Amino acid sequence: MSASYALLGILGKQPSYGYDLKKDYDSYYGKEKPLAFGQVYATLSRLLRDRKVTIEQTTEQSGGPERKLYAITSLGRKDLETWLASPEKLHPNTQTVLFIKVVTSILLDKDADAYLDAQKAAHIERMRQLTVVRREGDLAQMLQADYALFHLEADLRWVDTTSARLQKLSKEIRSER
Repeated sequence: MSASYALLGILGKQPSYGYDLKKDYDSYYGKEKPLAFGQVYATLSRLLRDRKVTIEQTTEQSGGPERKLYAITSLGRKDLETWLASPEKLHPNTQTVLFIKVVTSILLDKDADAYLDAQKAAHIERMRQLTVVRREGDLAQMLQADYALFHLEADLRWVDTTSARLQKLSKEIRSER
């Protein structure tokens, strides 16, 4: 997920300080992958540059840096709403990487089945971890785990299908050499 849109979403609810934005991001989106403070401020800097946020107020801190209260602008809100309304592009890249590895292993006369078996084992292990998160986590964590599990299930179906067709694929690739 794009950190800039997540931060715009939080600011769309109410103005906030950078520190609070990081806490809210981690609470809403990043329990498994929290956002670094540096990324928060770098993202805010880009959003300021692009006029999607503004600084509403600056507060002096004794013994520390100034605190800046960030707010979303009308341009930022419009961009956020456009992003929300736009369907996500399909993500074929994972499948492409798996396919490239299979073909490359065939080209190098390596055992593609061994690679597929290792990939399957890694996916199953990740599914076990996600199942624990789904069982023990809060609703947001459960939904994120479901999303990841469904993608892993699709990858596993592809691995099984590819394993079943591997001999034919190997013949096709080797006949093209």
